[in-house]
Amino acid sequence: MKTNFFRAVTVCLAGLGVMAGPAAAGSESGNFLVRVQGTVVDPDSSADVSTPLGPFVGADAEVDTEVLPTLTLTYFLNKNLALELFCCFAKLEAEGKGAINGTDLGDFWVFPPALTLQYHFDNFGGFKPYVGAGVQYIHFFGEGRSDLGGAKIELDDALGFTLQAGVDISLGGGWYLNADVKKTWIDTDASWAGTGITADVEIDPWIYSVGLGYRFNLEDIFAPRETAALK
Repeated sequence: MKTNFFRAVTVCLAGLGVMAGPAAAGSESGNFLVRVQGTVVDPDSSADVSTPLGPFVGADAEVDTEVLPTLTLTYFLNKNLALELFCCFAKLEAEGKGAINGTDLGDFWVFPPALTLQYHFDNFGGFKPYVGAGVQYIHFFGEGRSDLGGAKIELDDALGFTLQAGVDISLGGGWYLNADVKKTWIDTDASWAGTGITADVEIDPWIYSVGLGYRFNLEDIFAPRETAALK
C-alpha cells in the first residue's frame, strides 16, 4: 500500500507542477484552488448484525483505518464562499468484533466524493481558516469474500452529512499549506450472499488531511487558449 500511496502522490504533485506553469499564474485571490493531500480515513464504525433467526446479540464490526492520497478542487464564489469537491479511492477491510471478534467480514473498494459549501475567513493575513458543511456519497465496489462460508460482502451505496474545518497557510505565489478535518455521519446496509446474515453499519468516518495547494484564476488557463484560437 505504501508504494501505491507514494506513487499516486508523485503523480498528483507532478500534475500540480504542470498546473503551476505560465498558463496558470498563482494568485492569492484566485477563484480556483487545487490541493493534493495525504489523508487518514478513520471510521468510527459499528454494526447491528442480524441472522435468519433474529438479532445476533453481542456481534459487532469495524472498518479499518487507511492512509491514502486525496485531491480537492475548490471554486470560490466570492472572497468568502466556496464550493469544494473532495475525492479519492480507497480499499477498506471489515472485521468482526464482540461475539464475532477477529472474523474477516470482507474487503471492498470505495469511491467517496464529498461536496461542501465553505466559508473562508479573510481577516488573518496569510492564515486562512475555513469551515464547511455538505454531503458525502460513498459508492462501494470490488467487494471481496469473507470468513462467513466464503460469502462475498455486499454493500449498498450511501449518502451522509459532512462537517468540515481547516486552514490554508500562504507560502506566496498562490501556494498554500493545508490542514483539514472532516466528520461524516453515514450508514450502509451490508449482506453476505447465501448466508441470510445482514448488518446495519454505521461508518461515520473522521477524515484528516494535510497537503499542498495551488490557487489561481481559471481565466488564466482558458484565456490564452481562446486568444490562440482567434489568431
